[in-house]
Amino acid sequence: MSRLVSMQGKDRWLLRASAAWSVYVWSVLIKNMVKDREHSLRFRLVHVGLGVISTSFALLTWQIAASNRGSSD
Repeated sequence: MSRLVSMQGKDRWLLRASAAWSVYVWSVLIKNMVKDREHSLRFRLVHVGLGVISTSFALLTWQIAASNRGSSD
C-alpha cells in the first residue's frame, strides 16, 4: 500500500526552478541546432530528440510539483 506525502513548498520551488532551467537550456539548444549547418543532419536530429524528451520530462516535473500541494506551504 502506498501513502502519499505532501511536498514542502521549498521542494516544489526547487523542482519548478530545475524544470524551468531545463526547458530554457534545451529550447536554446534546439533553436541553435535547427540553424546549425556544421554538423550532420543525424547529429542534429539526435540532439533535437534528446531536447524534446528532456523538455517533456521537465514539463511533467513541473506538473507534479504543481499538483502536489499540501498544507505545508
